[in-house]
Amino acid sequence: MKQLLLSISLLSVMGCSAQTEKEATPERPNIIYILADDLGYGDLGSYGQKVIKTPNLDQMAADGMLFTQHYSGSSVCAPSRASLMTGRHTGKGYVRGNYETGPLGFGACLELRDEDLTVGEVLKKASYRTAIIGKWGMGMDGTTGEPRKQGFDYSYGYLNQGHAHNQFPSYLFQNGKKIIIPENANGVMGSFSNDLFTKEALSYIQKQDKEPFFLYLAYTTPHAEMVLPASEQLEEYKKVVKDKPFKNTASKEDGNKWAYRSTDNPGAAYAAQVSHLDACVGKIMAELKATGQDQNTMIIFSSDNGPHKEGGANPAYFNSSGGLKGMKRDLYEGGIKVPLIVKWPQHIKAGTRSDLVSAFWDFLPTVADLAGQKLKEGSTDGISFLPTLLGKQQKEHAYLYWEFHENPATNQAIRKGKWKAVRLDPKGATELYDLSQDPGEEQNIAAANPDIVAEMEALFLEARTPSEYWKLRSVN
Repeated sequence: MKQLLLSISLLSVMGCSAQTEKEATPERPNIIYILADDLGYGDLGSYGQKVIKTPNLDQMAADGMLFTQHYSGSSVCAPSRASLMTGRHTGKGYVRGNYETGPLGFGACLELRDEDLTVGEVLKKASYRTAIIGKWGMGMDGTTGEPRKQGFDYSYGYLNQGHAHNQFPSYLFQNGKKIIIPENANGVMGSFSNDLFTKEALSYIQKQDKEPFFLYLAYTTPHAEMVLPASEQLEEYKKVVKDKPFKNTASKEDGNKWAYRSTDNPGAAYAAQVSHLDACVGKIMAELKATGQDQNTMIIFSSDNGPHKEGGANPAYFNSSGGLKGMKRDLYEGGIKVPLIVKWPQHIKAGTRSDLVSAFWDFLPTVADLAGQKLKEGSTDGISFLPTLLGKQQKEHAYLYWEFHENPATNQAIRKGKWKAVRLDPKGATELYDLSQDPGEEQNIAAANPDIVAEMEALFLEARTPSEYWKLRSVN
């Protein structure tokens, strides 16, 4: 009898232990990463926006975790998205800019290679179903960078950065094949690309059942062009936003990257695009709840870089940079610091904020962590932020690095603790800022801190690997 009681006791202890271990290790969630295009750090109500209404994203922040020190991969589209998908920063990655040399035109000529590891490939190995809906920008149809050759089962949207400048495209790509959008033939604005993406995403979610899925939903708003369908909300913004008409004579859909449609109300349209994007997020949330998938789905929202002033947009009017210096194409905070909101019911405590210094290249190791996939040493520049999401002790970066090649000289930046160094020319002076005291980068204190400057300049050299396409360019 004593032996029987001992056996029962041991089984009970083992059962409790197994239950505790199961509770400590969450089941593999569905993952939806929603990416805005050129949305500024200050464009959401939860980040201080006063004019533009974003109720769904504000509720997402209230229900999840809001990051205050998160950075994009770059200050323009292609390198930022490549960083997100490959876990590499722009000193190590293959795609470090919007490469424009070649027969395929702007934003289509430097694709990911077979040897580039992607988030899609990591999750495919863990038996996830994978989809990219929206703007890709890392490889055209038939190239090694095409989504279906980079770990995605399904793809729908733009493959080319330049093509994505048209919010009402006459065609898109589905699984590598061009599909015609007849409603937009001859320049007619019949079907808004972001509505098409939302419709496709809702259909994709409805089809999911037992296996976990990863949906990368990359919208093209509020990127120029500053047009969208007529709506009551747009009309309301027209009443309150002080605007200046934007006129553009360029009209060719693919050949001219600046061929944005003219509009009388670009400012109101910018605000309406952000609110429209917010409404799309609301529809995704509602569908997850309707299909019973909301409790085991991690939803992430961010932006690929800071706000723009293209197509008549005026980011200063809305304080889109959130009081930070710079905007798109700058390596100052306003160009690369972006919102990050993560919601994961039952695992992330509602209404929490994190000041973890993190970046796009952390996403790949985070999903590898979620899916139980071990990465080869040196295969990423990122650090999983899953511990932060779960309220556990977090490993932090020694520093973050960026380089940008589309200004006259190569720009470089380093974030190390409270220090931020910016160099506008590899042979030029290094600017230094103390972000703990000066988040707006208003006071260059390089002269008073020569030792810190010397350390940062050494990191500028250490952080990058040579590239035949991305050589440091100086005008000095």
